[in-house]
Amino acid sequence: MLVGVCEDDPAIRRLVGQALKGAGHDVLSTHDGGEALRLFGVDSDVDVLVMDIGLPDSDGRDVTQALRSAGQTAPVVFLTALDAVHDKLSGFNAGGDDYLPKPFDIKELIARVEALGRRGRPAKAATHGLVLDPARHAARTASGEAPLTPTEYRMLAAITSRPGEVVRRRTVVAAAWPDGARVSENTIDSFIRRVRSKLDAIDSPTSIETVRGVGFRLK
Repeated sequence: MLVGVCEDDPAIRRLVGQALKGAGHDVLSTHDGGEALRLFGVDSDVDVLVMDIGLPDSDGRDVTQALRSAGQTAPVVFLTALDAVHDKLSGFNAGGDDYLPKPFDIKELIARVEALGRRGRPAKAATHGLVLDPARHAARTASGEAPLTPTEYRMLAAITSRPGEVVRRRTVVAAAWPDGARVSENTIDSFIRRVRSKLDAIDSPTSIETVRGVGFRLK
Protein backbone atom coordinates (compact mmCIF):
# COMPACT_ATOMS: atom_id res chain seq x y z
CA MET A 1 0.00 0.00 0.00
CA LEU A 2 0.91 3.65 -0.25
CA VAL A 3 0.44 5.19 3.21
CA GLY A 4 0.32 8.93 3.76
CA VAL A 5 1.72 10.18 7.06
CA CYS A 6 1.15 13.68 8.46
CA GLU A 7 3.01 14.09 11.77
CA ASP A 8 4.86 17.16 13.01
CA ASP A 9 7.17 15.35 15.46
CA PRO A 10 10.20 14.30 13.36
CA ALA A 11 11.08 11.37 15.63
CA ILE A 12 7.55 9.92 15.47
CA ARG A 13 7.32 10.61 11.73
CA ARG A 14 10.61 8.80 11.15
CA LEU A 15 9.59 5.86 13.39
CA VAL A 16 6.22 5.44 11.66
CA GLY A 17 7.78 5.75 8.21
CA GLN A 18 10.50 3.18 8.93
CA ALA A 19 8.02 0.74 10.45
CA LEU A 20 5.63 1.02 7.49
CA LYS A 21 8.47 0.51 5.02
CA GLY A 22 9.71 -2.44 7.05
CA ALA A 23 6.22 -3.95 6.71
CA GLY A 24 6.46 -3.64 2.93
CA HIS A 25 4.53 -0.41 2.33
CA ASP A 26 5.41 2.78 0.49
CA VAL A 27 5.26 6.00 2.50
CA LEU A 28 4.54 9.61 1.60
CA SER A 29 5.04 11.92 4.58
CA THR A 30 4.78 15.54 5.64
CA HIS A 31 4.80 17.57 8.84
CA ASP A 32 1.99 20.11 8.30
CA GLY A 33 -1.62 20.36 7.19
CA GLY A 34 -1.08 22.61 4.19
CA GLU A 35 1.34 20.17 2.61
CA ALA A 36 -0.98 17.28 3.50
CA LEU A 37 -3.74 18.88 1.42
CA ARG A 38 -1.37 19.07 -1.55
CA LEU A 39 0.08 15.57 -1.15
CA PHE A 40 -3.04 13.65 -0.16
CA GLY A 41 -5.75 15.32 -2.22
CA VAL A 42 -8.38 13.54 -4.29
CA ASP A 43 -5.88 12.83 -7.10
CA SER A 44 -3.45 11.11 -4.73
CA ASP A 45 -3.03 7.33 -4.82
CA VAL A 46 -2.70 6.95 -1.04
CA ASP A 47 -4.53 3.94 0.35
CA VAL A 48 -4.53 4.92 4.04
CA LEU A 49 -3.69 8.14 5.90
CA VAL A 50 -2.05 8.44 9.33
CA MET A 51 -2.93 11.90 10.61
CA ASP A 52 -1.66 13.71 13.71
CA ILE A 53 -4.27 16.01 15.26
CA GLY A 54 -1.92 18.61 16.77
CA LEU A 55 -0.26 20.06 13.65
CA PRO A 56 1.74 23.31 13.66
CA ASP A 57 -0.47 25.09 11.13
CA SER A 58 -3.88 23.50 11.67
CA ASP A 59 -5.91 20.79 13.39
CA GLY A 60 -5.61 17.35 11.80
CA ARG A 61 -9.37 16.95 12.09
CA ASP A 62 -9.89 20.09 10.02
CA VAL A 63 -7.38 18.84 7.45
CA THR A 64 -9.23 15.52 7.24
CA GLN A 65 -12.55 17.28 6.76
CA ALA A 66 -11.03 19.37 3.96
CA LEU A 67 -9.70 16.22 2.28
CA ARG A 68 -13.08 14.53 2.63
CA SER A 69 -14.77 17.59 1.19
CA ALA A 70 -12.47 17.42 -1.83
CA GLY A 71 -13.46 13.80 -2.41
CA GLN A 72 -10.57 11.94 -0.74
CA THR A 73 -12.00 8.73 0.70
CA ALA A 74 -8.85 6.96 1.93
CA PRO A 75 -9.31 5.67 5.52
CA VAL A 76 -7.72 7.85 8.21
CA VAL A 77 -6.07 6.83 11.47
CA PHE A 78 -5.71 9.74 13.91
CA LEU A 79 -2.67 9.96 16.20
CA THR A 80 -3.03 12.26 19.19
CA ALA A 81 -2.17 12.88 22.81
CA LEU A 82 -5.86 13.67 23.36
CA ASP A 83 -7.66 10.54 24.47
CA ALA A 84 -10.88 11.73 26.13
CA VAL A 85 -14.09 10.26 24.73
CA HIS A 86 -15.23 13.57 23.21
CA ASP A 87 -11.85 13.94 21.47
CA LYS A 88 -12.30 10.52 19.90
CA LEU A 89 -15.85 11.34 18.85
CA SER A 90 -14.74 14.60 17.26
CA GLY A 91 -12.18 12.65 15.26
CA PHE A 92 -14.80 10.25 13.96
CA ASN A 93 -17.14 13.16 13.19
CA ALA A 94 -14.33 14.75 11.18
CA GLY A 95 -14.19 11.71 8.90
CA GLY A 96 -11.66 9.56 10.74
CA ASP A 97 -11.88 5.77 10.70
CA ASP A 98 -9.64 4.88 13.64
CA TYR A 99 -7.98 6.58 16.60
CA LEU A 100 -4.73 5.76 18.39
CA PRO A 101 -3.65 7.80 21.43
CA LYS A 102 0.01 8.63 22.05
CA PRO A 103 2.17 6.96 23.18
CA PHE A 104 1.25 4.02 20.98
CA ASP A 105 2.71 0.64 20.10
CA ILE A 106 4.11 0.81 16.57
CA LYS A 107 3.05 -2.78 15.85
CA GLU A 108 -0.53 -1.89 16.76
CA LEU A 109 -0.44 1.09 14.40
CA ILE A 110 0.81 -1.08 11.54
CA ALA A 111 -1.94 -3.64 12.24
CA ARG A 112 -4.62 -0.93 12.23
CA VAL A 113 -3.30 0.63 9.01
CA GLU A 114 -3.25 -2.75 7.27
CA ALA A 115 -6.74 -3.62 8.52
CA LEU A 116 -8.10 -0.36 7.09
CA GLY A 117 -6.28 -0.96 3.84
CA ARG A 118 -7.88 -4.38 3.45
CA ARG A 119 -11.36 -2.89 3.75
CA GLY A 120 -10.92 -0.86 0.61
CA ARG A 121 -12.53 2.53 0.15
CA PRO A 122 -15.82 3.93 -1.12
CA ALA A 123 -16.09 5.71 -4.43
CA LYS A 124 -14.76 9.25 -4.56
CA ALA A 125 -17.24 12.10 -4.53
CA ALA A 126 -16.09 15.65 -5.26
CA THR A 127 -17.75 18.86 -4.13
CA HIS A 128 -17.62 20.44 -7.59
CA GLY A 129 -15.23 23.34 -7.18
CA LEU A 130 -15.66 24.20 -3.50
CA VAL A 131 -12.34 23.89 -1.65
CA LEU A 132 -11.82 24.19 2.11
CA ASP A 133 -8.59 25.57 3.57
CA PRO A 134 -8.15 24.45 7.22
CA ALA A 135 -5.07 26.61 7.83
CA ARG A 136 -6.85 29.83 6.76
CA HIS A 137 -10.32 28.70 7.86
CA ALA A 138 -11.68 29.68 4.49
CA ALA A 139 -13.74 28.37 1.58
CA ARG A 140 -12.56 28.94 -1.98
CA THR A 141 -14.03 28.71 -5.46
CA ALA A 142 -12.79 29.90 -8.84
CA SER A 143 -14.51 33.23 -8.06
CA GLY A 144 -12.84 34.01 -4.76
CA GLU A 145 -12.28 33.17 -1.11
CA ALA A 146 -14.60 33.52 1.87
CA PRO A 147 -13.10 33.70 5.38
CA LEU A 148 -14.98 31.60 7.94
CA THR A 149 -15.00 31.58 11.71
CA PRO A 150 -13.78 28.28 13.24
CA THR A 151 -17.38 27.30 14.00
CA GLU A 152 -18.56 28.15 10.48
CA TYR A 153 -15.63 26.24 8.99
CA ARG A 154 -16.32 23.09 10.98
CA MET A 155 -20.03 23.22 10.22
CA LEU A 156 -19.37 23.52 6.50
CA ALA A 157 -16.66 20.86 6.62
CA ALA A 158 -18.98 18.41 8.38
CA ILE A 159 -21.60 18.87 5.66
CA THR A 160 -19.26 18.90 2.66
CA SER A 161 -17.35 15.84 3.86
CA ARG A 162 -20.40 13.74 2.92
CA PRO A 163 -21.58 15.05 -0.45
CA GLY A 164 -25.16 14.08 -1.22
CA GLU A 165 -25.76 12.58 2.23
CA VAL A 166 -27.98 14.08 4.90
CA VAL A 167 -25.81 15.17 7.84
CA ARG A 168 -27.84 15.22 11.03
CA ARG A 169 -27.99 18.33 13.18
CA ARG A 170 -26.40 16.55 16.12
CA THR A 171 -23.44 15.59 13.92
CA VAL A 172 -22.99 19.21 12.85
CA VAL A 173 -23.11 20.35 16.49
CA ALA A 174 -20.60 17.69 17.57
CA ALA A 175 -18.22 18.76 14.80
CA ALA A 176 -18.53 22.52 15.28
CA TRP A 177 -18.96 23.15 19.01
CA PRO A 178 -17.07 21.99 22.13
CA ASP A 179 -18.23 18.83 23.84
CA GLY A 180 -21.23 19.44 26.06
CA ALA A 181 -22.17 22.77 24.45
CA ARG A 182 -25.89 23.53 24.44
CA VAL A 183 -26.76 24.79 20.99
CA SER A 184 -30.30 25.79 20.10
CA GLU A 185 -32.00 25.08 16.80
CA ASN A 186 -32.13 28.83 16.12
CA THR A 187 -28.37 29.12 16.66
CA ILE A 188 -27.66 26.33 14.20
CA ASP A 189 -29.96 27.86 11.61
CA SER A 190 -28.38 31.28 12.11
CA PHE A 191 -24.90 29.90 11.47
CA ILE A 192 -26.13 28.01 8.41
CA ARG A 193 -27.57 31.23 6.98
CA ARG A 194 -24.23 32.98 7.51
CA VAL A 195 -22.37 30.18 5.77
CA ARG A 196 -24.83 30.19 2.87
CA SER A 197 -24.37 33.93 2.49
CA LYS A 198 -20.60 33.54 2.33
CA LEU A 199 -20.86 30.76 -0.24
CA ASP A 200 -23.17 32.90 -2.35
CA ALA A 201 -20.62 35.72 -2.22
CA ILE A 202 -18.02 33.53 -3.93
CA ASP A 203 -20.47 32.02 -6.43
CA SER A 204 -20.21 28.54 -4.95
CA PRO A 205 -21.48 25.89 -7.39
CA THR A 206 -22.80 23.91 -4.42
CA SER A 207 -25.28 24.93 -1.73
CA ILE A 208 -26.54 23.72 1.65
CA GLU A 209 -30.04 22.27 1.60
CA THR A 210 -32.06 22.01 4.81
CA VAL A 211 -33.78 18.64 5.27
CA ARG A 212 -36.55 19.59 7.61
CA GLY A 213 -36.47 17.81 10.95
CA VAL A 214 -33.27 15.93 10.13
CA GLY A 215 -30.27 18.01 9.11
CA PHE A 216 -28.47 19.38 6.09
CA ARG A 217 -27.24 18.15 2.73
CA LEU A 218 -24.80 19.51 0.19
CA LYS A 219 -26.28 19.82 -3.28
